[in-house]
Amino acid sequence: MKYEKITPIVLEQLKAIVGPKNMLTDPNLMQPYSHDEVTDPVYHHMPEAVVFTESAAQTAAIITLANTARFPVIPRGAGTGLACGAVPTYGGIVLSLEKMNKILEINDDALYAVVEPGVRTSDLQDAADAKGLFYAGDPCSGDSCFIGGNIATNAGGNRAVKYGTTRHQVYAVEVVNPQGKIVQLGARLQKQSTGYCLDQLIIGSEGTLGVITKATLKLLPKPKYALDLLAIFDNAGQAIQVVNKIIKAGILPTCVEFIDNITLKSIEAYLNEKLQGSETGNYLIVEVEGINEDDLDDKAVALDDICTSNGASSVLVADHDKIWQARKAFAEAVRAESLIVCKEDVVVPVDKEPELLQQILILAKKYNLITRIASHAGDGNIHLNILKNPNTSYEDWDARVKENQQELYTLIYQLGGRLSGEHGIGFKRKHLMEEFTNPDELAMMKAVKKALDPNDILNPGKIFDID
Repeated sequence: MKYEKITPIVLEQLKAIVGPKNMLTDPNLMQPYSHDEVTDPVYHHMPEAVVFTESAAQTAAIITLANTARFPVIPRGAGTGLACGAVPTYGGIVLSLEKMNKILEINDDALYAVVEPGVRTSDLQDAADAKGLFYAGDPCSGDSCFIGGNIATNAGGNRAVKYGTTRHQVYAVEVVNPQGKIVQLGARLQKQSTGYCLDQLIIGSEGTLGVITKATLKLLPKPKYALDLLAIFDNAGQAIQVVNKIIKAGILPTCVEFIDNITLKSIEAYLNEKLQGSETGNYLIVEVEGINEDDLDDKAVALDDICTSNGASSVLVADHDKIWQARKAFAEAVRAESLIVCKEDVVVPVDKEPELLQQILILAKKYNLITRIASHAGDGNIHLNILKNPNTSYEDWDARVKENQQELYTLIYQLGGRLSGEHGIGFKRKHLMEEFTNPDELAMMKAVKKALDPNDILNPGKIFDID
């Protein structure tokens, strides 16, 4: 696909749509929009312009113009992605949704919210909480990420064990399609079998099939009884093996999070705060809800028994704010150690996690790689961060990372896993997507993209190469 440059005439047409205050062309001001949270400059690409949209109508007019003038449009939320999914690899414009940041409705009778895509996840959670309600979507970047980005990447997070990922929180979406039409997909229904499930196709499509301009989301009554348990294990493998035993015992936790010892020490250094058991311990954090205090106590006792009988040196009732501060500091702690990091987001069936963790450590030793590991252990999603050693050249480190990936992903697919559990494919993993995905499955995805976006206007070069 050949794209045209953004000409002065096109810039004037864009200004006519959104107004001069909603455009950037100064390279210094556009620089933050050349990348997401991936700090490696290899993956940074400058846009030709940044355009801020304030409505679905403006968005539709921009997409229509893009089809006529043949320039790419890269939808962007808060820029907290970790797969280079909102990077303008072919130039064109970055279309920022950050000004569409209104919570339009919180309905505490029918239990739903209507929001624009630029609403911060934590702001929606706070608004629901103020009504005694609960929004179950909970990515670790909730204080900064936007709902639109959560939907576009099908963000996972901590509570996916019990409540599912972002797609399970969505009733309906308003989308500007690649042809510039505003369409309403999905409905506020508990079930429906009326044609293709197009709303679910948009969710997780990483801005390649449509621009989300509004979402109707599910809310729940706020849980009244909950607690966090911290189980400390001297052996990381034993900690991971406990996860499947908890689920098999009939306990459905809200969250089960794992942090290995070396990562725990990294977080401890970043927070400048001593963490219990950090000398040799590996953390398993289990959050559980109950229908009343007796139910919660029974679950806590059962969890204590399971963890202790499977190798935990101690099981404690944790301070909620403190333990989650430690878990959510993972990314910042890694960044403080190295700005060049390969962030793997692999996922396998829960019962295969122990085998995967063991092989991750074996491969890290084989290729002399520095790792930091935390995981949403309750749903099989392991975050493996591979840090560049400051004494190693980028080329040497990158070559060893790529060799590691070949063995790692071959194993993951043998175990029934996939490349990404929640971060998405973006630009960074598309070559791996091409290599490890069944060709017939990949062909179906490309056919959908071509049918909906024949001009490859929306977020080209993400998930797979353009033709």
